[in-house]
Amino acid sequence: MSVTAPARAATQAAKLRCIDCDVHPAMKSPTELAEFLPARWRQHLAEYGPRQANPFTGGTIPYTRMMLGNGRRLDSWPPGGGIPGSDLDFMRTHHLDANGVEFGLLHPLPIGTSVLNSELGAAICAATNRWQEARWTGPEKRLKASICVAQENPEEAVAEIARWAGHRDFVQIAFSPRTAQPLGNKRYWPIFAAAVEHDMPLALHNAATGQHPISGGGWPSFYIEDHFALAHNQQSLLATMILDGVFEAFPKLRVALVEGGFAWAPALGWRLDRSWARMRSEVPNVKRPPSEYMREHFWYTTQPMEEPERPEHLLDTIKWIGAERLLFSTDYPHWDFDDPAYAFKARLAPEVQRAIMSENARALFKL
Repeated sequence: MSVTAPARAATQAAKLRCIDCDVHPAMKSPTELAEFLPARWRQHLAEYGPRQANPFTGGTIPYTRMMLGNGRRLDSWPPGGGIPGSDLDFMRTHHLDANGVEFGLLHPLPIGTSVLNSELGAAICAATNRWQEARWTGPEKRLKASICVAQENPEEAVAEIARWAGHRDFVQIAFSPRTAQPLGNKRYWPIFAAAVEHDMPLALHNAATGQHPISGGGWPSFYIEDHFALAHNQQSLLATMILDGVFEAFPKLRVALVEGGFAWAPALGWRLDRSWARMRSEVPNVKRPPSEYMREHFWYTTQPMEEPERPEHLLDTIKWIGAERLLFSTDYPHWDFDDPAYAFKARLAPEVQRAIMSENARALFKL
């Protein structure tokens, strides 16, 4: 399933401008993180390992296509060695320059978010943040980092947010949405409060390890189920945040849902509104129809792009969601990369295309 992207002439690339809201950096080796960890945790990992919630997956999705290079495109392997996403110089030429990327938002997939020892998980996330600054955003100003936090340790998560908030290279707060409890649970509210306090959006990247299977029916039998369930997971976390009253408690909270597509949003909004109209007495902290919270508090990255048989149907979906709520993303360097030159088959109005490809992200992340 690993693929190569079509070649692009330099003159064509020069015409493309986008803000890519999902770029995956990688470490050259599993030992690279040790440089950024305190001695205590370096020794702990050497002796005991990380003890993840999914112990047999090696820190990645448990399917064959993810095991070699973590699901990267064949043409994304750096010629100088290392796995895809681990060589900054190659990422510059292969993606940032070639695809006209004005800014690329980094989404590391740190094992710290799913480590059962929450103190160790927090240390790994903190080391991942230092690694982002040292290896990526420091030398390349087109790249912007995520504050990675261990969501099951809210106290340490809040401290880590405070440590990096205000740093010009960090523009969002990221953790695994596959949490131990539904994301609307009050145990996670200190993280939401910190996001509002520091005026930073949450970025919930879907395809990652976590405390539970991505499917509500258990571990999928096939990779196609896992990939399809990206949308299921996004729907569940959106619904629990709304129905638990998160946005009444935090009316300025902003949430970007990453790598789950977006065409499912209208139907979910209709269903939630209908259920709320009948059972609103059960959720007194939901003061308005759920679809209103969706339109005010959520943004959606475009990848993996839904592709209906009639491209114009996608325009109807965008109209319901609001074009201002969509953020372009490629998922570089993974095999299901969405090329900015070919992502939208439907013809978008120039102002809509500009908004989705760059201006919405510029406003949300204050770039």
